[in-house]
Amino acid sequence: MKNKGRLLIAAPSGHSGKTTITIGICRLLGKMGYTVQPFKKGPDYIDPSWLTAASGNVCRNLDSFMMGEEALIRSFHRGSNKADITVIEGNMGLYDGIDGDGRDSSACLARLLNIPVVLVINSARMTRSVAALVKGFVDFERGTPFAGVILNNVSGSRHEAKLVCAIERHCDIPVLGAIPRDNALQIKERHLGLIPYKEMGEGNFFIERAADLVASHVDMDRLIESIKVKDPCGIENIEQSTGMADGVNGDEHRENLCRIGVIYDKAFNFYYQENLEALERCGAELIFIDTFKEKTLPKVEGLYIGGGFPELYLEEIIENRTLMMDIREAVEEGLPVYGECGGLMYLSKGVWFNGKLNRMIGAIPIEVEFSKRPQGHGYVVAEVASENGYFPKGTVIRGHEFHHSKVSRMNNVRTVLELKRGFGIDGKTDGVVYKNLFAAYVHIHTFSVPGWAYAFISQAAGNREYGPSRFYMIL
Repeated sequence: MKNKGRLLIAAPSGHSGKTTITIGICRLLGKMGYTVQPFKKGPDYIDPSWLTAASGNVCRNLDSFMMGEEALIRSFHRGSNKADITVIEGNMGLYDGIDGDGRDSSACLARLLNIPVVLVINSARMTRSVAALVKGFVDFERGTPFAGVILNNVSGSRHEAKLVCAIERHCDIPVLGAIPRDNALQIKERHLGLIPYKEMGEGNFFIERAADLVASHVDMDRLIESIKVKDPCGIENIEQSTGMADGVNGDEHRENLCRIGVIYDKAFNFYYQENLEALERCGAELIFIDTFKEKTLPKVEGLYIGGGFPELYLEEIIENRTLMMDIREAVEEGLPVYGECGGLMYLSKGVWFNGKLNRMIGAIPIEVEFSKRPQGHGYVVAEVASENGYFPKGTVIRGHEFHHSKVSRMNNVRTVLELKRGFGIDGKTDGVVYKNLFAAYVHIHTFSVPGWAYAFISQAAGNREYGPSRFYMIL
């Protein structure tokens, strides 16, 4: 195994090019023979789809607000212990966090894990001022480790020389590279951010182009030398303590308890890898279902419907009415179903989009309407107010939401989540329950709600001896 290295790629603000550069570095390191494990800081599904494709390894998420610090450290170690180099992409600006004190920022993450930061600077229309910007970021919170700077959107050799001279004169930090402006390196965006990798037909071209630019304009030998692991910060010791943050001990697997269907296609693909792994470790065999191809519901004992972009494919989804009717019948017969955001829409009576009502499964008596502006965006804190099959009463759930839709019509709907933060269904509640179905706008991470996977599998396996209340008690 090669010398392990770790780096966090961040920027002063969004739209600085850090995702593109992270993609290029991941692909180039792979070409150089390194095993690369990518992570994305914060609650995100789209950037991880690109980092997964670029590195060849499934990208994982790190979020201290949802996970808590100890669970985050466990997750980081568990995900990275077989990698040669770990690459974390930050979110927003380096010091941006939930509150004014910068909690949950990328800088806090770098300090927690003792991982050096590579700061990506959008240097368009800037020369000497770059030194003030870099010096301010390096000095702002002492103790934040830095490996160097990568300049982005450089207009030419003269521009590069002025930028490098200013940083070398005024800042004690190396310039690791200067990447020229390239209009071809623009990932298209829409209402929820970048377009996921699977939907970009030219995705592989983009990744290779990003890797070529990094290879030509970044000193990779110097970068790799600057990110070698010197102090693991006690991560290994924490990992050796009992249990994992999702409530499943180590790599324990319970064999063949049940089959869980996972709706996974171009419309529904927002899943945290750790959620799927937790279900498998609890004994699930995952059966992936494409709503555009599968005409009937396979034989499963539970169904997981994640988020995504169903609004972009409504006509195609509607064409597959036989699958929708199968799912509705299964819900009525008591099939455990867990839906998040897009899954909530799919399970509803219908979705209003561009003035037209599109009939969905109809398992829950609500209609959903799309708006041009976000209806819910950010972290969610919810308390479970009443009994259900997935979360014990009184449980506090930390998750996140990002949706342009809202529930416009409800009829005799029971909700079980009281929101302390977030919008959910109506600004006050979330979590629709019907028979063994649970659907909500809030996305959860298994590390934020230990026991979720056990409870889901318990219902699917029909083993009431190991119901959700007992599983939470033994954590």
